[in-house]
Amino acid sequence: MTPQQMTDRIVRYGELKPCKTAFIDAHTPGSDQKENFTIIGGGVSESPDQHVHIADKIGFNIGAAGQPPKCRNSLHSHRTAEVFFVLKGRWRFFWGRWGDAGEVVLEEGDIINIPTGIFRGFENIGTDYGMIMAVLGGDDAGGGVIWAPQVIEDAAEHGLVLGENGRLYDTKKGEALPDGVSAMPLLSDTELKDYPELTAADVVPGYVARYQDMMSLSDCQPAKVIGPDAMLKDKPGFDVELLSRGSLPDAPWSSERNVVLMPMRGHWRLSWDGGEDVLNPGDTCAIPPGLAHSLQPAMTGEVSCFRVIQTADPAGKTMGR
Repeated sequence: MTPQQMTDRIVRYGELKPCKTAFIDAHTPGSDQKENFTIIGGGVSESPDQHVHIADKIGFNIGAAGQPPKCRNSLHSHRTAEVFFVLKGRWRFFWGRWGDAGEVVLEEGDIINIPTGIFRGFENIGTDYGMIMAVLGGDDAGGGVIWAPQVIEDAAEHGLVLGENGRLYDTKKGEALPDGVSAMPLLSDTELKDYPELTAADVVPGYVARYQDMMSLSDCQPAKVIGPDAMLKDKPGFDVELLSRGSLPDAPWSSERNVVLMPMRGHWRLSWDGGEDVLNPGDTCAIPPGLAHSLQPAMTGEVSCFRVIQTADPAGKTMGR
């Protein structure tokens, strides 16, 4: 693979292109300043304005959310995995029909594998613009977003209507649902009974991993973070590992499946037969199946990098739920 071919598979943090109208709550006060990024795969954006950096289907999607302080993402659910790690800032994740069933605060480097089938939201509770990186299970990320009914109702009061085709229409701009397309129906009371109200005691122990705990496990080998035998036990269609200094051998390594590298801290030298490059915090690199490569720290001090590896497991509900 030539250096240019690999360059095309690296999305730099500083070159991320945001969409400010990605979801139905884009005009709702308190959520109207958030930015959505679709990095690899089609993502779940409801806006035709969403920029996709790498459209390849690799078995899962990589995205990100950027938000200023006190900005929140409204309550929604997914049919496949939704995994976040905090790249910048301090974030509160909350869940339940009204967002008050439970919550947890994540710091930089912490990761959460939110169980499928519950409504969840998140907000930046830090003092500066924050960024969380996301991994969504499946090539179509479960078919999109399922919104809590009040989110759709609130959005309509501010001019946004979601069609049953998964696209947004801004009535303030004179847009209307096309002929033959109805508005996305609200979940019925019967359907809402299928969304459990889990407490923090139900969620935090098995679905949240702290950065320092992962780093402690990564001294001599990659720390298994998400997987059937990992810190967070699940089979979402991908495994997640945390790499640190000394985690990887000098010899090149390859996988028969897709791999994505997402540096958390420090700079990393990526080498392969044909060239080398440096990955920085917030960058995302898609490694194709079968490409032998090596990854080594390119600086002194603390370094860490999340590695997401496609598996043969089908994307679907959280294991055990």
